[in-house]
Amino acid sequence: MKSAIYTIFFLTLLSCKKEKQISTDKVPTDSLTVQTKKKSDTVPTKPNKQVFNFVTDLCTSKGYFDANKYTEEEIKGAYTLWFDLRGIMLDTPSVFSLQDLTEIRRDNAKILAKLDKDFAEKKAFLEHLKVVNVPYWQNIKKLQYESLLQKYKMEKLRIAAYSDPSILLKSNTGNKCQNFTTALNSTDEQMFSEWKKLREQMSKMNADPERIINLFNEHLNSPDKKDYAAIDLITFGWGNCMNGEIQSPSHDGRMNQEFESLFIKIDADCDEP
Repeated sequence: MKSAIYTIFFLTLLSCKKEKQISTDKVPTDSLTVQTKKKSDTVPTKPNKQVFNFVTDLCTSKGYFDANKYTEEEIKGAYTLWFDLRGIMLDTPSVFSLQDLTEIRRDNAKILAKLDKDFAEKKAFLEHLKVVNVPYWQNIKKLQYESLLQKYKMEKLRIAAYSDPSILLKSNTGNKCQNFTTALNSTDEQMFSEWKKLREQMSKMNADPERIINLFNEHLNSPDKKDYAAIDLITFGWGNCMNGEIQSPSHDGRMNQEFESLFIKIDADCDEP
């Protein structure tokens, strides 16, 4: 009898352990959660179609975008980077003649003050420009800002250098375009030698190379030859060289595709090229 009681007690205890084990192996599932999840996976959000009107060189277009993904302000920001900011952002005077050189030397302080103001405005504009929050367009905005900053620093040096070429020696441009910086701050012989090399290179890329060389010889025999040399070495030498160092966004086929991909469709009315 005692043995039978122990047997019953043991079986009862074993049964309780089994039930306990089964209850911890299965986690209760919220059926509403599962149903909602499946529904969201299978039924996409209906596009909130809105229109963004824009123009390019040859076309007037209507772009239909999904306002669930982007705001009109973000689309406009991408358009600004893609189309409006293709050219030069800072307006500074070019120097090609003795008259240009005289004016930039005379108005040096006024030109630099205008450049500072122009840069501050463009910098603030870019900082507050809202663009589509995807890596591509965020990177384009960053590159545009860096390009503006580099151009500003370069233009400050260029404008000042027409009056005082030694300022280029004090800049932190490193070895970039060093041959022009050195020539502008060397003896007349070294400056004219570098000037001649520059004009010879320019002639090879010109449709009328003879005219480029003849003009150099004419200026070399002028009483103002040092000023002519300074113009060429700063404008076409150092200036073009430094422009080549500025990292700007590539306004290429990739950017066109990235902009067009922001729209569900685009209706364009284009003129013949």
